[in-house]
Amino acid sequence: MKAVVWHGVGDIRLDDVTDPKIEEPTDAIVRITTSAICGTDLHLVRGTMPGMLPGTVLGHEAVGVVEETGSAVRGFATGDRVVVCSTVACGHCCYCRAGYFAQCDVANPNGPQAGTSFFGGPESTGPVDGLQAEYARIPYAATTLVKVPDEVTDEQAVMVSDVLPTGWFGAKLAQVSQGDTVLVLGAGVVGQCAIAAAKRQGASRVLVVDDHADRLAVARAQNAEPIDFGTEDPVAAVRELTGGIGVDRVVEAVGVDAQRPHSGPAAEELPVDTAAFESERGAAAPEGNTGDGQWLVGDAPSLALRWAVNAVAKAGSIGIIGVYPPSFDAFPIGAVTNRNLTVQGGNCNHRRYVPGLLGRVARGDLDPTRFITQHTEPVAAVDAYEQFDLRREGWLKTVVTMTAGAR
Repeated sequence: MKAVVWHGVGDIRLDDVTDPKIEEPTDAIVRITTSAICGTDLHLVRGTMPGMLPGTVLGHEAVGVVEETGSAVRGFATGDRVVVCSTVACGHCCYCRAGYFAQCDVANPNGPQAGTSFFGGPESTGPVDGLQAEYARIPYAATTLVKVPDEVTDEQAVMVSDVLPTGWFGAKLAQVSQGDTVLVLGAGVVGQCAIAAAKRQGASRVLVVDDHADRLAVARAQNAEPIDFGTEDPVAAVRELTGGIGVDRVVEAVGVDAQRPHSGPAAEELPVDTAAFESERGAAAPEGNTGDGQWLVGDAPSLALRWAVNAVAKAGSIGIIGVYPPSFDAFPIGAVTNRNLTVQGGNCNHRRYVPGLLGRVARGDLDPTRFITQHTEPVAAVDAYEQFDLRREGWLKTVVTMTAGAR
């Protein structure tokens, strides 16, 4: 079968690989009909998340059709259309039963303390081969798969595999409630989903920070108030727009890829001591993986966090869903404690939110396909990665249509 495979930092290829097989009674084999490229995949390609094993199939977002089930999988049958939750969870340990599926004690073969297991990730997450392939083995299928309602299209469902629940989770972490003014940092697809989630969780007003005009335009179409950090100091803008108080809640949807502005008011707050600034970089990507130079990977890894801490009101709360490598340790804790802020972060517990969000999509309350801007096929997937990495205009979210027939 065809699959997008990681061979090294900056080296991914469309390869012919062996079809997956049932390995455990709890497995299922799914024929992938629609997959997608995510910002987390870029971290793996760039090397900002270390530990990838050559030969790992990439991708953690997919919709497909059940082709085969293990003997312990009783709730699904061949032919069922399903969405694959991005994180793998057993469904029966104490963490899964409490809804913390991303911290499942069983799914990660590296042990209970290893953390989240997800498709297409580094060795520390399993590894489990990913979903940018014609077929995929789904561990713990009874929990990891969710049946797709007939009213929901494949393109709608693939957005519920990861990005929509992650945005929803971010608003939950930030404790968004009725009447809140919310700031979303980052207008990528997860940031767009966080805007949609915040509004449905009660926010009366949403501000959003980015410096890409096309992404800010998508946010404006959701009635969010755009702040371009390339032309204005985002913290000062937030203060001005909130009467000097700051926002009630912040969703940080940027992560370690925070971009360092080269000019404008936002650049003035950056450290002037280059050596000191470089010491804060943490797990930056290797030199040469910065695309066209407009997006400096790891060059300002805590910038979004500092903006979050300084833009939120005293006693406010921050939800962090941006991706940071385990080695990251730059955080403005002094300002957090001095201002009595609540900060929560983590990997999305997808299985907790996917069924409810599919229901919202089926009812017409949400249509995440408005954030899909590109369509491609496996043969062009590697080029799509490059365009997405360069933040080309119009490259917000790319879905990949798979064409394999039933086995």
